[in-house]
Amino acid sequence: MANTIASVAVGMISSSTPKLLSQRPISRSSSRRFSTIKMTVSLDQKKKNFTLQKSEEAFNVAKELMPGGVNSPVRAFKSVGGQPIVMDSVKGSHMWDIDGNEYIDYVGSWGPAIIGHADDEVLAALAETMKKGTSFGAPCLLENILAEMVIAAVPSIEMVRFVNSGTEACMGVLRLARAYTGRMKVIKFEGCYHGHADPFLVKAGSGVATLGLPDSPGVPKAATIDTLTAPYNDLSAVEALFQSHKGEVAAIILEPVVGNSGFITPAPDFLSGIRKLTKEHGALLIFDEVMTGFRLSYGGAQEYFGITPDLTTLGKIIGGGLPVGAYGGKREIMEMVAPAGPMYQAGTLSGNPLAMTAGIHTLRRLKEPGSYEHLNNITSELIQGILDAGKKAGHAICGGYISGMFGFFFTEGPVYNFDDAKKCDTAKFGRFYRGMLEEGVYFAPSQFEAGFTSLAHTPEDIQKTIAAAEKVFRQI
Repeated sequence: MANTIASVAVGMISSSTPKLLSQRPISRSSSRRFSTIKMTVSLDQKKKNFTLQKSEEAFNVAKELMPGGVNSPVRAFKSVGGQPIVMDSVKGSHMWDIDGNEYIDYVGSWGPAIIGHADDEVLAALAETMKKGTSFGAPCLLENILAEMVIAAVPSIEMVRFVNSGTEACMGVLRLARAYTGRMKVIKFEGCYHGHADPFLVKAGSGVATLGLPDSPGVPKAATIDTLTAPYNDLSAVEALFQSHKGEVAAIILEPVVGNSGFITPAPDFLSGIRKLTKEHGALLIFDEVMTGFRLSYGGAQEYFGITPDLTTLGKIIGGGLPVGAYGGKREIMEMVAPAGPMYQAGTLSGNPLAMTAGIHTLRRLKEPGSYEHLNNITSELIQGILDAGKKAGHAICGGYISGMFGFFFTEGPVYNFDDAKKCDTAKFGRFYRGMLEEGVYFAPSQFEAGFTSLAHTPEDIQKTIAAAEKVFRQI
């Protein structure tokens, strides 16, 4: 896979790059084999009036009930403007809001819906599992099954601990790294998000910060003083941190492909360089694969790039859309976790039967032949079509993809880190975003979020999206 990195690096796709033909499942009876097909779609088909009146009414009520009217900040549309959308239902690659508007969805519940929303087989399995109960608070056989699948798939994982969210997984893995090494400091990268635990909410500033500063009110300085930050894709900055804090760094944690500053890929030799530095300085390497796990490939980013970390966090896909998280790694390290070892971490709903069931059936589907070829082909055609349309309309735009994950920025690029990403035209993205909503396309409501495709996305979905982008690019 390493020889394909250059072709997907952010800003490296040009308008002259040949498009790949999209693929779609033929039928369940044909073991979901994939057939190459191409089509042209008119945006005039099924055109209807676009209104968000019911969403507006519901959101106005929500603002009196919940902070900002939402339970996760990006949903409030603060970075794109306009009216937040209240969803009603999802199926396959599509979503419907309470006003009856239909959208092609490229958020996928922020990544978990890799086989499509509300998959019939997953729903049937959940229905059967629910007959036995929704939570045991005790061991269940389903935990063993999913654990075996995760261990078999992810190169770094010999033992795994299931939790309930990506944030919880990153909290646990940080504590574990510190317990195992006996060191307290950790290096993270500007723009990489590892959940909202206090030690991770650190502002990097310009260049390398040697003293963590809280990025949110309520975070005590003591919680972040051992968090060191560096720009993503900057090996020299990381080496400088190791030199100035010799023998103090427990671990480096990073998103191997950044999804929380927009989509940013590692520069050639960046991940291998990080791996080399951690070994030289006796620190652990942690891949936060909450987004990339089972999405870039069945073994995640570490399989895709051929770099094996010491510890890994997972989430999203391994719960098939239900709340889940996990951290795992070498047996020697994981046996530090209670009750096998002294590092305490617990969770009442961890490993609950519903999340385990959805995860098992999602991973089984992903193992079927042609799954990742389909993701790669449709995502390639999607991002190439968007970039071509943007450039044709005279906009500065760059972007890239790997498998079922993609992103684009309104800047000439290339984009190598969060500082580069912040140079993009966020106001233009907001106009583009709102225009695409009216054309029935739902992207993440922020320039600084990655997008996701699924096995349910069809050639028709992709062509409709590109046609919509062409129209909106001309308007903005």
